[in-house]
Amino acid sequence: MTAPPIDPSAAGPRPGGPVAGMPAFPPPSRRRSGAGTAVVVLIAVAGLVGLLVAGYLAVALGMSVLAVGTLVALVPLAIVLLAVRWVDRWEPEPRWALWLAFLWGAAVSVAIALLVDLGVQLFAAFASPDGASSDEALQAVVQAPFVEELAKGLGVLLIYALARSHLDGPVDGLVYAATIAAGFAFTENILYFGSALIEGGAGELGMTFVIRGLFSPFAHVLFTACTGIAVGIAARRGHGANVFGWFGLGLACAVLLHAFWNGSLAFADAFALYFTVQVPFFVGAIVVTVLLRREERRVTRARLGEYAAAGWFSADEVDGLSSWAGRRAALAWARAQRPPRTGQVQRFIADATRLAFTRNAIATGRADVRRFEDERALLEAVVRDRNTISS
Repeated sequence: MTAPPIDPSAAGPRPGGPVAGMPAFPPPSRRRSGAGTAVVVLIAVAGLVGLLVAGYLAVALGMSVLAVGTLVALVPLAIVLLAVRWVDRWEPEPRWALWLAFLWGAAVSVAIALLVDLGVQLFAAFASPDGASSDEALQAVVQAPFVEELAKGLGVLLIYALARSHLDGPVDGLVYAATIAAGFAFTENILYFGSALIEGGAGELGMTFVIRGLFSPFAHVLFTACTGIAVGIAARRGHGANVFGWFGLGLACAVLLHAFWNGSLAFADAFALYFTVQVPFFVGAIVVTVLLRREERRVTRARLGEYAAAGWFSADEVDGLSSWAGRRAALAWARAQRPPRTGQVQRFIADATRLAFTRNAIATGRADVRRFEDERALLEAVVRDRNTISS
């Protein structure tokens, strides 16, 4: 499909000479009305659920053990969140959406999993007159993968519904899915670390930390990333019911990977499978992530090139915006100014990057009225940013 032509007069002429560099754009504040209220309510509800989950953990583990488990669980959480930030550097997602994703994973997804598990335990107790418990291996390989991945995946769908302009590609889906998974793993690790400390003391806690915190901190991220990437692909191909089919496909992959991981721990030599299967899979995931990030830079260069042809950017600006070296040079220039203009240049980079991805949605036939409104607003923002930098 041919993209609609760019109107060079939509927000006024491009002033001045080029400003090297540019980062990622928070959404226009004017559109936070209904969706903004829903986000605030959801974050508040997720926070309340988080308090209930924390209360459950405090009762189950005790306050002192909960405190130790939380401190230890912060280590793998930091590792994962640093990796997510690396993935999200080119076009950073808004903080409110990331907070919602994290709280959904750490609180709501965990609460769903705990409630389902409680229901299964009660059903097993009533169904077995002799009081026999349910099969733990079956729970680990069937129940946990399906329930946990569905609970986390619903969070990805929720963010897609609330912030479609911010989940418009596989990298965005990966970032939100990884953030949800990081939250879920954080709470789950508190429970595992606390239980290990109660059952076997510091030695058992240390072994559990090595296995969960150092060998496999990205396990949940790899599982849920399948769902996030699938929803991102659906978003890039167009909105509508199409997303549910892709969601189902991604969820199936996430459940299978999760079941395989849990099954390897329950039925096979976990260390052998870790080095022969899990490590190569993790390396493959890194390669896919690098390729997706490279595609983001390609889209930025191509779409800003269209605006350059219409007079909105110079060739030097496009080069600066679409490469890490150009962005670093722009920020170095901004820091050297008196007074420094780092914030202004970062906003210029952010607005221009968001503009490129908005244009990509229009050019590929995925635009609705809001996208065209965003394009106009972002063109105006780029002009303001350039004026602010040069003033």
